[in-house]
Amino acid sequence: MTVEVLAGAEDVARRAADVIAGQARASVAARGRFLLAMSGGATPQRMLQLLAEQDIPWPLVHLFQVDERVAPAGSPDRNLTQLLENLVNHVALPPGQLHAMPVDEADLESAANRYAATLEEAAGRPAVLDLVHLGLGTDGHTASLVPGDPALDIVEADVAVSIPYEGRRRMTLTLPALNRAERVLWVVTGAEKSEALARLRRGDRSIPAGRVRSDRALIVADTAAVAMQRSPG
Repeated sequence: MTVEVLAGAEDVARRAADVIAGQARASVAARGRFLLAMSGGATPQRMLQLLAEQDIPWPLVHLFQVDERVAPAGSPDRNLTQLLENLVNHVALPPGQLHAMPVDEADLESAANRYAATLEEAAGRPAVLDLVHLGLGTDGHTASLVPGDPALDIVEADVAVSIPYEGRRRMTLTLPALNRAERVLWVVTGAEKSEALARLRRGDRSIPAGRVRSDRALIVADTAAVAMQRSPG
């Protein structure tokens, strides 16, 4: 695991956008495509805006969601709403290459299975993404894999539906899908994330984030998120 500490949230957003853009260009040069999965939440919004300004071969990008809240289309609670407003509406991504999680459907389990099939169509079987962007919750959750959720123990499916969390059920990539990714980019800002980040860096498997493989991971964090930490080890 590599950790980069930058002065503030703006610096983190800019660095994360640079990392994603660089990986996009490298993957397209190597394989003719870039398979990216993005998380939601408040932290990455500025990163998405900066990513829209990057030199990326968008016609060769497939964009997936790491997770999504079960909420009405267009709701500010939906990660897709933020993804559209801050990134997708501003770049030349072909419509068929934005793969939104189908959380509008009544049968969420069936919808999760279909999303896993969509992932395999683009990324192979088993599906291997080029880069997965992850955030970190104060309770150590990542994606929509939350403490105590049976979805944490799923080993034979790449997409699952979580238990209710903060008032909503969610669809999420599972640990097997995350752990096959060629690269994982953690974006972490704010003093409130300090304890969870310290546990992530220690590889604390008692939190969901600690169960994501670390050997392909880059953490980009601000000084507030690491201010009270000692280096692990």
